[in-house]
Amino acid sequence: MTTQGGSVLERVRGLVREVAKFGAVGGLGVLVNLGVFNLIRHTTDLQVVRASVTATIVAIATNYLGFRYFAYRDRAQSGRTREMALFAAFSAIGLVIENGVLYTATYGFGWDGPVASNVFKFIGIGTATVFRFWSYRTWVFKALPPVAPPSAAEPLSEPAPRPRPERRPDPRPEPEPANN
Repeated sequence: MTTQGGSVLERVRGLVREVAKFGAVGGLGVLVNLGVFNLIRHTTDLQVVRASVTATIVAIATNYLGFRYFAYRDRAQSGRTREMALFAAFSAIGLVIENGVLYTATYGFGWDGPVASNVFKFIGIGTATVFRFWSYRTWVFKALPPVAPPSAAEPLSEPAPRPRPERRPDPRPEPEPANN
């Protein structure tokens, strides 16, 4: 069974590769996020959600570099300003999702111990990751359209001949006068 973009097996393999690359970058982002979060929590008096928002912003910056130059390096690279604006917008939505889980656990249920904060931070990251994966691959790092091979029914067109530069005839030397 084949589809417009190739066989189903090829498409599944491509998706698995994409998920693996996204996961590698995201895994690094999770380490950065949790590391910065716990560093802030244990070295400052910043409230839990503010510490989390700060850590998420640092992780977002790290992730952009990983996505652009590793996970999605084969994607369209035109319109970098648009790409960065969409990445920032969808990352902000992910930030709200991620920290909304932590906020609800901390201020809604009173679960604000160090272990509970890390568990709900991690759950928030996981929830936001699903949204981020979908939005980044759909809107931010768009796949290039597949190049269709020419079909056998369509003859290959000959490339147009390149125009030749005009050559001026070499000037002929004047005959020398005869000495009689």
